[in-house]
This record gives sequence, structure tokens and C-alpha cells, in this order.
Amino acid sequence: MAHHSPGGLILLVEDNRNISEPVGEFLEGRGFEVDYAADGIDAVNLAADITFDVIVLDLMLPRLGGLEVCRRLRTEHRSTTPILMLTARDSLEEKIEGLEAGADDYLTKPFDIKELEARVRALIRRERREVGASVLQIADLVLDPASLRVQRGGRELNLAPIALKILTILMREAPRVVSRREIEQEIWGLSLPDSDTLRSHLYNLRKAVDRDQDVQLLHTITGAGYRIADLDKAVA
Repeated sequence: MAHHSPGGLILLVEDNRNISEPVGEFLEGRGFEVDYAADGIDAVNLAADITFDVIVLDLMLPRLGGLEVCRRLRTEHRSTTPILMLTARDSLEEKIEGLEAGADDYLTKPFDIKELEARVRALIRRERREVGASVLQIADLVLDPASLRVQRGGRELNLAPIALKILTILMREAPRVVSRREIEQEIWGLSLPDSDTLRSHLYNLRKAVDRDQDVQLLHTITGAGYRIADLDKAVA
């Protein structure tokens, strides 16, 4: 289903009408079209049938929690729709858990509705830049943004959602060196993780991409950032 709103089509998943109604009215007043779901099961069913630009997803929901909604959309339905998770919880561990489940950004209640709008617009801008992207290939590493399939030398790689996002950024920008800050801001927005989070995701990504390979493709450039490149060949 294509949207007709210039802002975008948003699925707002929130069981508290004191939140969903004013948020929906505000976003509609700002040029978005908004659909609603009051529980996790309805959210999964709607998102499986309709192509939304962004899903704004509460963590605590009846019937099916927000984390499981994320997981089902990412794994069972292979959805790439950006997900902004809303929650009253503010611990780093819970934020990481939400991001690992497949959320793209995280906003803690109570929130400023203008910040919510800004984050939604940022997610839509990023997604529209990537929609229709052709298959990305560096040496024998291939990433298909449409199917989210990654292969190295013809072998399928199973990547966690965050690792897949990092790889997409690096392959999209290759052979340019991408700074740590650029990666963190594109993945986590304003909710930057602690200093070890990106490092651990990169460690796992490197194991998946370069383990048992003669040619290493994921490189750390000290003091500058990271890049995907075959350094045995000349790069710009």
C-alpha cells in the first residue's frame, strides 16, 4: 500500500490513548498519515500487510510486547521498516536489548513530541535514501538490501540486526573510511550507546565476514574509523 501523505505513513503502536491520540493528531497536523494499533498482535498483522515509512512502537503492550513485535517483523516477515521504540525504561541494558531486537532508534518516556517528530523524519530520510539500492558487492562479499541476504564467497552469513546495519553503511560508503561517530549516529540517532557497544558489534561482524578468509575486508583505521575494502587491490 503506497502512502499519499507528503510526510509519510506511520504506524503508531501504543495502548495508552492519552499518548496515542495527541501524538497521532500532532503528526497528522505535521503532514503525516497515521495508522494505529493498540496491541502487539495487531501491530504485526498491520505491518505485515501494509508498507509503512516508520513504526513508532511502545515497548509495553498487551498480547505481544514491543521486543517480540520487533523480532517477528525482522525475522519472520523480513521487514526493513524503520522502528522507533518508545519506553518508560531508561537503562542502557534495556536500550541495547531493544536495538538488538531490531529497533532503529529509542525514545524514553516522557518525551518531547517535537523530538519524536525529528527522529521520525530522520528515519524516513535515511530509509528513502536506501530504498531501491542495488546489490552491494566488495570482492566476494555481497549484500542485497532488498532481501537482507549477505554472502561471502557464496556462503550465507547470518548477521544480527545491528551488525547488518553496520555492514550496510560500510558497503554503501566503500571504500571511504566511515568514522565511529557517523556509524553510531546513523544506527542509534541521539541515543548514543556506551563506548564498548559499537566495538562489540564490529567484533562480531568481523568474525562473520572475515573468519577463515584469506582476504580480510573489514578494516579498522586507527584514529579515523572503519571501512570495507579489498586492500590487495588499489582503492581510491
